[in-house]
Parts: sequence; structure tokens; C-alpha cells
Amino acid sequence: MAEAREADRRRNARLAATPLPQIRRSGKTHAERLRLEIADDIACGRLAPGTALDETGLAERFGVSRTPVREALRELAAAGLVEHRPHRGAVVADLDAERLDAMFVVMAELEALCAGLAATAMTAAERAELGAMHEAAAELVRLGDLVAYREANDRFHEFIYAASHNPFLEETVLGVRRRVLAFRRAQFHGLGRLAVSHAEHERVVRALQRGDREAASREMRAHLTSSGRSFNELHDGAAPPR
Repeated sequence: MAEAREADRRRNARLAATPLPQIRRSGKTHAERLRLEIADDIACGRLAPGTALDETGLAERFGVSRTPVREALRELAAAGLVEHRPHRGAVVADLDAERLDAMFVVMAELEALCAGLAATAMTAAERAELGAMHEAAAELVRLGDLVAYREANDRFHEFIYAASHNPFLEETVLGVRRRVLAFRRAQFHGLGRLAVSHAEHERVVRALQRGDREAASREMRAHLTSSGRSFNELHDGAAPPR
């Protein structure tokens, strides 16, 4: 009986996980897709500070009108990745290393708080869903599927925010996360980072599953600190080819 239940759980996890990356990607607006692509290029160093971001050229590159390009550039400017200069238009902003480090510190504390609250607030159904989500991500690591794993990683963290059952905290952490998302996603270009990230998730999940608030906070804080360190190592080295 136990083996049958385990087989059913694994099958349901695979079925639940498989379509999610496709749904998530297809649900993105043109502006959101552009924002993520351009932000990734900036965070990984493929677009150097001062590089002009021509609306017409970007529209042609992505096969869209200039309207979503303008929207994406406005959002990137709000996040500090792009700035508008007189007579030059939008250009890639200089990254302030100290400010970025400070944002990662705040992000780590907010996510640690979410994880701590989720450890005692999660329902049984949420714990089961988180476990299935984590198990499905292991296959993405095995395949080395960077794009799908990044999507799964976004869902993993957003799920824990919601599982804290504190709407104000969830709203706050999503706002901060939006500011550092490009740098968090860029870290996955680092060699072996997918496996390291999933192993860190494993420790977070274990703490959440046993309802250990202190451990969940500690492990999530360590995970975010590791993410920031991974990005810094990547940024200090050569940017990977596109």
C-alpha cells in the first residue's frame, strides 16, 4: 500500500510539474519578456554600462512594436538597471556594487522571515505541493535546463512567500525581489549553480516540512546569501557568451 501511494505521488508530481514552465512563459507579456531578457543581458555583463538601448533596434530584435520596448525600459529604469541621459536616450546604468549588496542583505532577511512564518503556517496540502515542486525541479537540474529551472526557482520562492499567510509581507518581499530579480536569475549561469541551488532548496524544504521555524529562516537566509555570493563571483569574472 505504501509503495502504491508513493508511486501515485511521484506520478502526480510529474504531471503537475511538466506544463508549468510552458504556461509561465506563454503567460508573459511582451514587455515582461523583454524586461527579463534585457535585464539578464545587463546582469550578466553582456550589455556594458553606458551601452545605448535603441528602441527601434530592440523592437526589431524581439519582433515587437516599440510600445512594449518603452514599457520594458521604463520598468528597467525603475529597477536601476537603465537610466535616461540627455541626447542619448536609454543607456545601461552603472551597477552600484554596495547598493546591490545591501539589497541582497534585505532580500535575505525578508525571505528568511517568510520561510520562518511558513514553517508553522503552511497547511498539509501546501507542504505536499512544495515537496512535489521541489522533486520536479530535481529533474530540471539533471537535464541542465537553465531556463526551466529559473522558472521553477521563481515559483518555489513565490510559493513560500504565499505560504507565510501574511499578505503584507508577501507584497513587500515581491516588491524588493523585483529590484534584484535580474541578478538572482543571472547567478544560474555560474558553473554548477543549478545543483547547488537545488541542494540549498532541499535544506529549506526539510525545515519547512518538519515545521522548524528557526531552521527554515536560517536555511533560507543562507540560500540567499549564497545566491548573492554566486552572482558576485560571476560578475567579477568574464561574462558567459550568449
